[in-house]
Amino acid sequence: MGAYVEDEVPQSFEKHELKIDTNGDEEDNDNPIEEVRLTVPITDDPSLPALTFRTWVLGLISCCLLAFVNQFFGYRQNQLSVTSVSAQILVLPVGKLMAATLRSEPIRVPLTPWSFSMNPGPFNLKEHVLITIFASCGASGVYAVGIVTIVKAFYHRTLHPVAAMLLVQTTQLLGYGWAGLFRKYLVDSPYMWWPANLVQVSLFRALHEEEKRSRGGLTRLQFFMVVFISSFAYYVIPGYLFPSLSALSFICWIWKDSITMQKLGSGQQGLGIGSFGLDWSTVAGFLGTPLATPFFAIANSLVGFFLFLYVFIPIAYWSNLYEAKRFPLFSSHTFDSNGQIYNITRILNNKDFDLDKVGYHNYSKLYLSVLFAFIYGLGFATLTASISHVALFDGKRILEMWKKTTTAAKDQFGDVHTRLMKKNYEAVPQWWFQLILVLTFGLSLFALEGFDKQLQLPWWGLILACAMAFVFTLPVGVIQATTNMQPGLNVITELVIGYMYPGKPLANITFKTYGYISMVQALGFVSDFKLGHYMKVPPKSMFIVQLVGTVVASTVYFGTAWLLLASIDNICETDLLPEGSPWTCPGYDVFYNASIIWGVVGPLRMFTNHGNYPAMNWFFLIGLLAPVPGWLLSRKCPEKKWIRFIHMPMLLGGPLALPSAKAVNYLSWGAVGIFFNYYVFRRYKSWWARHNYILSAALDAGVAFMGVFLYFTLQSYDISGPEWWGLNSSDHCPLAKCPIAPGIVVHGCPVL
Repeated sequence: MGAYVEDEVPQSFEKHELKIDTNGDEEDNDNPIEEVRLTVPITDDPSLPALTFRTWVLGLISCCLLAFVNQFFGYRQNQLSVTSVSAQILVLPVGKLMAATLRSEPIRVPLTPWSFSMNPGPFNLKEHVLITIFASCGASGVYAVGIVTIVKAFYHRTLHPVAAMLLVQTTQLLGYGWAGLFRKYLVDSPYMWWPANLVQVSLFRALHEEEKRSRGGLTRLQFFMVVFISSFAYYVIPGYLFPSLSALSFICWIWKDSITMQKLGSGQQGLGIGSFGLDWSTVAGFLGTPLATPFFAIANSLVGFFLFLYVFIPIAYWSNLYEAKRFPLFSSHTFDSNGQIYNITRILNNKDFDLDKVGYHNYSKLYLSVLFAFIYGLGFATLTASISHVALFDGKRILEMWKKTTTAAKDQFGDVHTRLMKKNYEAVPQWWFQLILVLTFGLSLFALEGFDKQLQLPWWGLILACAMAFVFTLPVGVIQATTNMQPGLNVITELVIGYMYPGKPLANITFKTYGYISMVQALGFVSDFKLGHYMKVPPKSMFIVQLVGTVVASTVYFGTAWLLLASIDNICETDLLPEGSPWTCPGYDVFYNASIIWGVVGPLRMFTNHGNYPAMNWFFLIGLLAPVPGWLLSRKCPEKKWIRFIHMPMLLGGPLALPSAKAVNYLSWGAVGIFFNYYVFRRYKSWWARHNYILSAALDAGVAFMGVFLYFTLQSYDISGPEWWGLNSSDHCPLAKCPIAPGIVVHGCPVL
């Protein structure tokens, strides 16, 4: 979280690291951030080729593979997010193999004066960085695919493929248009140091430094291959032969006829007491790999999770708060007053696809499970807690850094890294960014106003969304560049458009995507530029790779989603899918219900006196005040360093992956994270430093490749494993979803 910053300008440092770059000039390591001085090299060789044939081939393949795999697993019961680290490690031996085998003679491009070489020399670090940027474009996800999914799979409406494709592309690219305006402050400034990039820098250095295998040991690459092959082979069991291994809930097996015990014991539909999974996708599928999450973050998240799920929710449920007993304990669905799934067709006008107010009045107010309702409350609290926490704990330091940044920009001062970049490489012209902004804004307007206005959002909504994203990009970027925290705009954007333009589900989620994701993409672009800044990669090459990688990744994400939505019967519809089917779309199910809550019904009929949940608005105030006690304690007892590790945004936000993630995901994730990032880190630190991140990447890659292999060789042909008890992907707790209020009739549940 914190950074060590000198009180004076960089020239006053007593200790400077002096190195010589490849041009023979002495360079002074005058970066003001200690972590950067210790991690980032201050040498550069501008003669190294960067945007080579190998970069294009390996980069595009990595981008396409990761985009396909992540979208493919995004629809499955156990999601899996394969990060760019897997590609970062895998492409290294392939790049070296290409350098050793490909011909080096120039190849002329027909009908042009241009030529290129497939092998311009040894595979180098700059090529590796650009390939990893390609891969990160494929691994980062495409938020707008969720809109396509819920329209086709949940609302069962048609969507013009060109409109859908334009939506996907423009929401990913629009933020790039104004990212260039903030380069001077968020990239060139030495005070904006982007802590997360130092992990990548460390891994690049580890992979490219000379390494000899120790006697009886393994190199990092050999260790990766051993774990990858083991993970690949093992996933046949939970992925095909024994899917029940993903969630083992023993309490349900003992008390087969007890609704209460199954609610307590189910890892997928209940509190998950005693539940665990023997499947890496259970561990890392929703919450990300615990091996790459610091222990203090795991601890804060788990404290929030345990307090929420094992203290607050049981009290609220069994005291029947908000008629909770009429509904499941653990569900992301929406319900009517009779405990049935909310029949959205009764309140939607088929022609205009908006709210039928008469139908809504004659039917029922919208109800949520008590867990889902309070997840929204925690979302409100986390947003305001992030603002107050950053202001209290980091505000002074951020303000000091910002003052130094503006002074440095005014005086054109930069540290060693900025000087090297300006001396050795041409900057990206500003008109490149302006051209992207004009083109993507025009295409966005075309997507919204054309195609019979299927996306519902009017032109003024696009302008407002862009204005919100633009205004927040710099302040949120300053926070992220100095604290590694990014306050999200998703709740605010839903709230704003929900009040301004109620009753329009697609307008709501389209506005949210343009307003929220444009900022996220702008900051992702700037963050990658900072990585290239540290690794001394030519800025124009970085720009081209990010632009092409984003377009290619968005196309693959869209194509994969469109293919699966068209080819898998009843995808995402859990009531119609065959028993044990993995295509349950848990993340998109939450996205769909959010579109009902914020778009169709709207916040006016949900979170005011017109609805059932006006008390949720108090969470805005609760979150704003939550960091204050910890801040006061840290000032009163500065010698107690552990107080600063009480991180209220993480604690309040810990449970927010619910109900997409289940209790078994949290418990398995926490157990693995505590073991490796507390026990192993403390007892076997040298092993942890050498193998921890590589272990994570290998486990991810093995599961991903076997999952795709099983689908295309067996599951796509409806060839399932042997029929037996363990073939079901549920945790065998069918009564956990049942209400316990008397008189509520639900299929498959006893009437009480």
